[in-house]
Amino acid sequence: MTDKDKLVMKAIALCFKPFLKPEEAYIYTNLEHSQFAKRCEAFGIFKTAGGYYKKQDLDDMMIGGSSRITEKAKNLKV
Repeated sequence: MTDKDKLVMKAIALCFKPFLKPEEAYIYTNLEHSQFAKRCEAFGIFKTAGGYYKKQDLDDMMIGGSSRITEKAKNLKV
């Protein structure tokens, strides 16, 4: 098995994991650390207590959906 084969297998495995480590999240979203941190802050995405990111939250962020902060602001009644 070549290094390229191993890389492809790891990339495919990322698609099926429900929670991702920070390094895996950077690869999954194709963002650098600072860009990733800014996007997560804007979308209200935080690490779990175990230090992982929920993949579903990252999917929502990457498809350009509305952020949790925006959604909660819409739901507030003044």
